[in-house]
Amino acid sequence: MTRKINIFDTTLRDGEQSPGASMNTEEKLVIARQLLRLNVDVIEAGFPISSPGDFESVRRIAELAGEDATVAGLTRAIEKDIDVAADALKYAKRPRIHTGIGVSPSHMRDKLRITEDQCIERAVHAVSYAKKYVSDVQFYAEDAGRSDYDFLVKVIQAVVDAGATVVNIPDTTGYSLPEEFGQRIKYLMDNVRGIENVTVSVHCHNDLGMATALAMAGVKNGATQVECTINGLGERAGNTAMEEVVMAVRMHEAELDAHTDINTREFIKASRLVSSITGMNVQANKAIVGANAFAHSSGIHQDGVLKKRDTYEIIDPADVGAGASQIVLTARSGHAALKHRLEELGYEFEGEQLDQVYEAFLNLADKKKEVYDEDLESLVNERDREESALYTLESVQISCGFPLTPTATLTLANPEGEPITVCAYGTGPVDAVYKAVNQIIRVDNDLTEFSVQSVTRGIDALGEVTVRVKAGNGEVYTGRGADGDIIVSSTKAYLNALNRLLSEKR
Repeated sequence: MTRKINIFDTTLRDGEQSPGASMNTEEKLVIARQLLRLNVDVIEAGFPISSPGDFESVRRIAELAGEDATVAGLTRAIEKDIDVAADALKYAKRPRIHTGIGVSPSHMRDKLRITEDQCIERAVHAVSYAKKYVSDVQFYAEDAGRSDYDFLVKVIQAVVDAGATVVNIPDTTGYSLPEEFGQRIKYLMDNVRGIENVTVSVHCHNDLGMATALAMAGVKNGATQVECTINGLGERAGNTAMEEVVMAVRMHEAELDAHTDINTREFIKASRLVSSITGMNVQANKAIVGANAFAHSSGIHQDGVLKKRDTYEIIDPADVGAGASQIVLTARSGHAALKHRLEELGYEFEGEQLDQVYEAFLNLADKKKEVYDEDLESLVNERDREESALYTLESVQISCGFPLTPTATLTLANPEGEPITVCAYGTGPVDAVYKAVNQIIRVDNDLTEFSVQSVTRGIDALGEVTVRVKAGNGEVYTGRGADGDIIVSSTKAYLNALNRLLSEKR
């Protein structure tokens, strides 16, 4: 059996310290319920002495968690802090007091203004004092990533001897390199007596973009708990992202001799919940939970994924609650991706027909960042309309604006395929185009309806125009046209209606 890596979630404590991400008690309870669905081992519910709201949050989450998770409250190495945390945790079935002190030269000299001996004395007293309230005491050696190796051993040895059940080795500033941080953990494992009997935890920050790598280096060298947050939320550049470290452990379970008990299928739900409550949106290319994490736009990648998913995906999107892989259609997509999406929409094209549709798709994709399902349906329908048309649009150009007179220059191909070009004036650009069309297609009709709507979202969306014309005999004919240029859409729609009228007459 592989080593169990405990997942210590600090979204509600360190994550909330991210500027602009503060939460009230009710919001914390909503997230806590999702953390329980994720099956996290420890929920750090807050810093009880910091505010009445934090105290209440810790108290209520302690009641909520029951036997399902350990609930931790943070303190400084101060008796009053520990008293208040113990009071907040008194209804917890599995309480943990998380206390500690800075151990780097910078923290001792500049922040705390104490000597090394005083640091050790305070650390031991805090652990011993917390043990009066709870059996499970976690000690954090703040800024351990920049501490002296041998002094760090002395501190950790002292708190282990004092009864700490968990020792937390944080890279508080995100300063370390993964290899060096791993060596630091190994040095402790090799030099602290009895460390095999306690949980060694790592808490890493992302200031240099390496929080997950640092945490994984810790696990590789003996750590059995990782402190992390949903979406990597946290102070400054954030913390280790839970979803990243858990999936990394899963992908490399054998070589790490490690596993977690996290229900990974709840990750997407958890990510979206935390984003909606905190207002901190996840970047599209964020690992595991980003919008593009399982999206493919390159034709080569799309072809590979469609043939066998793991050619380009090491994680099954369903395993993290993301549903299926996304084939994003862009100008870089190939025939295989287009054919696959069209088949999903119910259209089947082969050979020359597929080539024609693909050519039309590329023309559209060159104008848009992304081609959506609605675009494809509109494109296919437009193709069908053009195939059955008597008159087809070859070009249209508009000159308009204040104080110009709207002028349309139009070229249509007649039923024999011969181009006919005319010019017309109107009260507006669409009126000018329609008058030009009427000069070529001389059929009695009355335009009774004209409407425009966006086919898809975004500033580059296709505009679809619907028109209705009434023939001389009272029959009404509907025409539709779609294009990125609304004037072109309007022209195609009017042509479509008149072509249907003429076909009916014939």
